[in-house]
Amino acid sequence: MRVLVINGSPRKNGNVAKMLHSVSDNIEGAEIHWFDVNDLKVHPCTGCMCCRKTGKCVLPQDDGHIIANEVDNCDAMILGTPVYWGNMSGQMKLVFDRIVPSMMDEPKTGFPIPLHKGKKAVIVTACTTIWPFSFICRETTNTLHAMKEILGYSGFKTIGKLVLSGTRKKTSVPVGLLNKGKRLAGKF
Repeated sequence: MRVLVINGSPRKNGNVAKMLHSVSDNIEGAEIHWFDVNDLKVHPCTGCMCCRKTGKCVLPQDDGHIIANEVDNCDAMILGTPVYWGNMSGQMKLVFDRIVPSMMDEPKTGFPIPLHKGKKAVIVTACTTIWPFSFICRETTNTLHAMKEILGYSGFKTIGKLVLSGTRKKTSVPVGLLNKGKRLAGKF
């Protein structure tokens, strides 16, 4: 099994990365392809819409094309992001904006055609806002919704999520959450 892991956090060893590892490191026999979005050189989408006709981004070759290829070839994805202003990190959004043609097709009717039916995914988020305000104020909820929407339109089935709130006062990820990550690994 080929698993694509995308760490949308600028912190390679932060809470998001630790939770991503709790899943990816425990998938038996998996070939893991890990990307830290802050290391990627991805040009912003120009909105030219050429990819809707060709199925490929027409911008000059960059890491956006590499991630799109990884998505095409993966059997599953594990995505993680810190919560910024009630959404995923800007770097993560930039990547998703650029890989639309590898995630879904859009015929003339405009109805999206998922290109990854049957593939599984896990979502990981971390937020400085404390519980329950992270949900009441929709910080975490909005982020989860955005990520699930992208995955859903692409055909991925979200099999679980790891959510850590109130990170400002936490020095580590709770063991119970890391154990949940290990259990999620067993669902792949």
